[in-house]
Amino acid sequence: MTRFEVEAGQSGARIAADGVAHGQAVLDRLVARLDLERLEVNLFRGTSPAESPPRVFGGQVAGQAMVAAGRTVPPERGVHSLHAYFIRPGDPRVPIVYEVERVRDGRSFTTRRVLAIQHGEAIFALSASFQLPQPGLEHAERMPADVPAPESLPDIGSRIAALGDVDVGAFQRLPRPLDIRYVAEPVWSPRFQPTEAPVRVWMRADGRLPDNRLLHVCLLTYASDMTLLNSVLARHHFAGPESDIRRASLDHAMWFHQPFRADEWFLYECFSPVASGARGLATGRFFTRDGRLIATTVQEGLVRVGP
Repeated sequence: MTRFEVEAGQSGARIAADGVAHGQAVLDRLVARLDLERLEVNLFRGTSPAESPPRVFGGQVAGQAMVAAGRTVPPERGVHSLHAYFIRPGDPRVPIVYEVERVRDGRSFTTRRVLAIQHGEAIFALSASFQLPQPGLEHAERMPADVPAPESLPDIGSRIAALGDVDVGAFQRLPRPLDIRYVAEPVWSPRFQPTEAPVRVWMRADGRLPDNRLLHVCLLTYASDMTLLNSVLARHHFAGPESDIRRASLDHAMWFHQPFRADEWFLYECFSPVASGARGLATGRFFTRDGRLIATTVQEGLVRVGP
C-alpha cells in the first residue's frame, strides 16, 4: 500500500479551553506518526511524539503495527480483525521496529503477524486478518437510543478547564488529535459517581483525514485504547487523585464489521463485566452517528490503585 497523503492546505492547531493543542495540525502529526518508514520488504520503523507519556501509548503502537501489516496486503483486502498482546512498556525516546510475518495469502483471507521491537526485545505482538469483500447474512445490534448529540456536549478541554487545578492525569494534558466528548462525567472528574451503566463517549478525528481505508482503521484502533479501561474504574469509588490509579493494557482484540470514516462522529460504548486479580476486562462497541455498528473491541488491562 502507498503512504498516506495529507491534503495540501490543511493546517492550524487550535488551543482548547484548558490550554492543550488540538485541531488539524495535531491530527496531521498523528497521521505522519502512523506513516511508517519502510526499511525492508517486511520491516518498518515508527517513532513516538516528543510529547509522550512515560511509556508509549498502547493505541499508537497498535495503530502503527496495523499499518505495517496492511502495507504487505493488497489494498482490496480490508482488515476484519486483530488480536494483540502488550508485552513490555514501550520507550517513547527511541524508534520502534515492526517486523511483519506473511503467515498466509488465501483466496479470500490474508493473515499477518507483526512483532514490535525495541532494544532488541519484543514489546508488542499483533495478529491481523484481512478479507476480500463478500456478500452474506447481515444483522447487528442497534445503537442506544438515549444518547445526546455530540454537539450538545462539552469537549474534553472545556470539561478539564471547568475543574480548575484538579489532577486529571498527565495523559489528558497531551496534544489531542481526537475530539472527545463524554456523555456523562468522566472517571477522572471529582464530580463522577460510580455506575454500572456503560461509559459512552463521542469521538472523531479532529480534522479531515485522507481517503485511505487502512488509515481510518488504524485511527479507530488508536482511539479504542483511549477510554476503554475507564469502564473498569467507573464501577468503583476512588477518593485519591488520578495519579494514584495505574492502568496498562495487557491484550486487545478488535473486529471491524462495516466501512466507516474515523473523521466523522462515532459513539464508543464501553462496559466492564468483571475485574479481579488487579486486572479488569472491558468490552466496547463503536456506532456511527446514523446507528451502524462498525466495530467491537475487548481488552484486559492491569488496574492498580494506590500511591
